[in-house]
Parts: sequence; C-alpha cells; structure tokens
Amino acid sequence: MGEEKIVEERVTDTSLKELSKKLEEFAKARDWEKYHSPRNLLLAMVGEVGELSEIFQWRGEVDKGLPNWEESEKEHLGEELSDVLLYLIRLADICGIDLGDAASKKILKNEIKYPPLKLF
Repeated sequence: MGEEKIVEERVTDTSLKELSKKLEEFAKARDWEKYHSPRNLLLAMVGEVGELSEIFQWRGEVDKGLPNWEESEKEHLGEELSDVLLYLIRLADICGIDLGDAASKKILKNEIKYPPLKLF
C-alpha cells in the first residue's frame, strides 16, 4: 500500500503533434529548454542512433518481424527507436519544421522521382 504503480498503457495512433507537445512540456518542467539547441539535439540523436546500431551490429541480416528475438530484445529495440524518434521530433520543433508536413511532401517528391515500375 502507498506504493506508486506505473501502469503500462498501450497508446496507438499518437500524432507527431501530440508527441511534440509532450516533449515540450517535459523539457519545460525540467528547465531543459536552454539545452535544446539544434546542435545539441542532433548530437544526442546521433548518439541514440549509435545505440540503435549496436543492437543490430553483430546479428547479420534479421527476418522481418524479428521472429527469433526475445521479447526483452524487442522491448529494448522499441526503446532505442523511440529515443531516436523523440529527439527527431524535438529537433524539428526547435528548428520550426512541421515534421509531418515535411515528411508528407518528401513522400510526394519521392513518388515523382521514383515512379512504380510498369509491367507489360
């Protein structure tokens, strides 16, 4: 009794804007905004990409869905992927980039640049 319990809640369909707002509130509550320069956020994200790379470093190719991985390994992968995503969202916000809009526009550009193969 009296213990705080952390309840895991599965959140689906969270928007980039919702994550952005949560990250901004998180940084403000800890007075970390002064450290969130574009350079610092980029370097932190690169560090997290390195941690993500370590997970795959000596595994060779892995099958889609990671069928041979333990649940704990998948959880760790999810955490590292999340770290990269969260730093990317924060970096985009600090730079004044609407990441969702920029990504959508990039997909459209790629559709033009790389049209589907036409089979005859």
